[in-house]
Amino acid sequence: MLRRSLLGAACAAVSLPAFGQSCAPKVADGELVKARTLTLSTNPTLPPMQFVNAQGQLVGMRVELGAEIAKRLCLGVEHVRVEFAAMIPGLAARRWDMINTGMFYTEERAKLMYLVRYEEQAITVSVPRGNPKKIARIEDMAGLTVGVEQGGFEFRRTQDIAKALEEKKLRPITIRPFDNFAVSFQALRVGQLDAAISIDSTGKEYEERGDFSRAISGLYGTPINFGFRSKALAEAVAGVLTEMRADGALKALLDRYGVKEYGGAFEVVGPA
Repeated sequence: MLRRSLLGAACAAVSLPAFGQSCAPKVADGELVKARTLTLSTNPTLPPMQFVNAQGQLVGMRVELGAEIAKRLCLGVEHVRVEFAAMIPGLAARRWDMINTGMFYTEERAKLMYLVRYEEQAITVSVPRGNPKKIARIEDMAGLTVGVEQGGFEFRRTQDIAKALEEKKLRPITIRPFDNFAVSFQALRVGQLDAAISIDSTGKEYEERGDFSRAISGLYGTPINFGFRSKALAEAVAGVLTEMRADGALKALLDRYGVKEYGGAFEVVGPA
């Protein structure tokens, strides 16, 4: 039932009115799916980064950051809720302008679209409260059943964990892929999994809520990036991030959520 409800909301869009009507948009309408609007795709299953609160509102650090970027570009903002597996195909099909869901940087993705790195994240292994199986290192995961969202960076790294255990002649893990992180954590909650893989920020959030414990964190640290079809839009967003770094707004937002800022220049990387 939970899975169906999440899938039913997959294409729901949340719109906010255009900002700064007195200023001219800094991105041409031809670069956008919808005139004078920045349309963002998001997978709202990763509190506190992007999630739906008890009032049904889309909230979180990346939601706030996307809205601020749109404001500084003198555009309205629209968030489209969709599962991660649909994001890259949807970008290519012009269903949204920018992927804003905490997508990890990979060289493969840089061949498919334009990317702007802005955040650093790593991977956490979450377990039932109190860590009953006393997991403290990857080797302790041998023989366990582990849940993860399918298709993304976290899924690949979970496969790396499985390979590392295999190379050490330890019992294999059983990887259970889910459509999104919310369903994976629900399976952990009801005892169908021994552990669930997510990003550090989400693992920390669930631990602070008292829902789960973090057994291992800080694995496979990698930059997070936005994804774009339009190079012109990517360059405009890189400029906004540079401006936000200079005036302190980016650090203030990331610090409020305990997130590490990307250390390099905000530049566009992607297809030659």
